[in-house]
Amino acid sequence: MRVLVIGSGAREHALVVALRRDPAVRAVCAAPGNPGIAQQADVRPVDPTSAESVVALATEFKADLVVIGPEVPLVLGIADAVRSAGIACFGPSAAAARIEGSKAFAKDVMGAAGVCTARSEIVDHPGELDAALDRFGPTWVVKDDGLAAGKGVVVTADRSAARDHGAELLEQGHPVLLESFLDGPEVSLFCLVDGETVVPLLPAQDHKRIGDGDTGPNTGGMGAYTPLPWLPAESVAEIVDTVVKPVAAEMAQRDVPFSGLLYAGLAMGQAGPAVVEFNCRFGDPETQAVLALLDSPLGALLHATATGTLARAEAPRWKDGAAITVVLSAENYPGRPRTGDVITGADTVEPDTEVLHGGTAQRADGALISAGGRVLNVVATGADLSEARARAYARIAGIKLPGGHYRTDIGLAAAEARISLPARV
Repeated sequence: MRVLVIGSGAREHALVVALRRDPAVRAVCAAPGNPGIAQQADVRPVDPTSAESVVALATEFKADLVVIGPEVPLVLGIADAVRSAGIACFGPSAAAARIEGSKAFAKDVMGAAGVCTARSEIVDHPGELDAALDRFGPTWVVKDDGLAAGKGVVVTADRSAARDHGAELLEQGHPVLLESFLDGPEVSLFCLVDGETVVPLLPAQDHKRIGDGDTGPNTGGMGAYTPLPWLPAESVAEIVDTVVKPVAAEMAQRDVPFSGLLYAGLAMGQAGPAVVEFNCRFGDPETQAVLALLDSPLGALLHATATGTLARAEAPRWKDGAAITVVLSAENYPGRPRTGDVITGADTVEPDTEVLHGGTAQRADGALISAGGRVLNVVATGADLSEARARAYARIAGIKLPGGHYRTDIGLAAAEARISLPARV
């Protein structure tokens, strides 16, 4: 296969690395890519949100498969355009991508499918905000109803902070989603979905907040690890049977079948798994950890999903041990990140670790510089989570970025057996 990967972040870098391990994949192109991806694949300039540009590049490259990484092109219907050009595409239609693009749509689907999720209410007028807030709390969950790159959510016990966030969103013209708070440890479960066929990947846990101990504002994700030593083996099957399959069936019933990667973000509470959110694509940074443990061909799985043959595909196989990814972010992230700083130490080769590029660029003199908020990911594997953590943190300590910062506790609570599921009621 010749595979074109659309996107420019660490998630796409992880996809390229995994595709290059597949003996059936003979050429990989990434667009627009980044300097790290350019060391491993053909990189071409493209506007990922332009259907015409993506289709033209896929045709020129003679792609057998197009893999769309980010959510915005999917919500805009780029996958529809690629398929209309007769090229297999991994990624849902614009209609199906509303499962992420509109939280109100996702809630409606979950309600019809009988899937457990938070009680919610949409507020689209500033005059309704205070009364709506009174119907929630004392822990308030306030979300942007549209796409917000993981940063449009405030979870707080401070009513004034909840109100400020809701008012800011409404002032920007964005409807606000208020939700009841879901307790329990969170799980990210990626599932390949082809209509009503569902194949789960390894469960992971993301760390959303900027600071150690889950402090500070939400980000796009500061790190992740897999598998989850505290999650019983039967929990994945339970999530598939009670959450993912019912949603896939409901979407097929609505004539908007899902094809691609359906990401279920869940809280594992006393009543079992409850959905926090759905995403319509590989999550970042969980993908980086999950794919590090994949021990079977990725290209075949993605192609089978894209061509409606997932039910006949070989199930994914996994390496023993654990994987972790730690994000190095730029100064001021998740606010307006400082860019243009020189990065050193990222090109050193260490066993069982890999540096994936997120927000980087190459200066005219060849220097690697920061070009975004989440600059680099250090991915490491080990016999267990403690060993993977030790390798990742030893590697990231050798990378220098002025003002750069990272969390020091990714996967720590799990490694120290400080996470447990609440008793079922």
